[in-house]
Amino acid sequence: MSERIVSDSTCLIALERIGNVEFLPALFGSIIIPPVVQWEFGITMPWLTVTQLSDPSLAATLKMIVDDGEAEAIALAREHNCRIITDDRRARSVARQYGLDIVGTVGVLVLAKQKGIVSSIRPLLTNLEINGFYFSTALKEEALGLARE
Repeated sequence: MSERIVSDSTCLIALERIGNVEFLPALFGSIIIPPVVQWEFGITMPWLTVTQLSDPSLAATLKMIVDDGEAEAIALAREHNCRIITDDRRARSVARQYGLDIVGTVGVLVLAKQKGIVSSIRPLLTNLEINGFYFSTALKEEALGLARE
């Protein structure tokens, strides 16, 4: 896939904890992150492109509403007119207000199943839960339905 996407740190950290961070470059052509997300993630990956904001004013404003990484990721996605990976409820709401398409970590797993990268997401969802990643039962059931599991 040749899609360019921006990620905040939550998805990167969650997928790295369960040993599946490589799903991202397999699913998306280019994953870009702002420097603060790189700092929050703390791991350098050859397929992650750290990109400075051209105009940090939107991020500065958003930092009053959401965390720094989410604010800069939203601003970067807006600058590059691309989808964003974020899980935080408030960040998703703000991203929608700016007309951004959003996918979350669980959505990434569903995409991985739909693209044949994994045969089942059920064990991955369980592994996320074991590793402290919270999502609702309703979201889990919806994801399993979309993944036809």
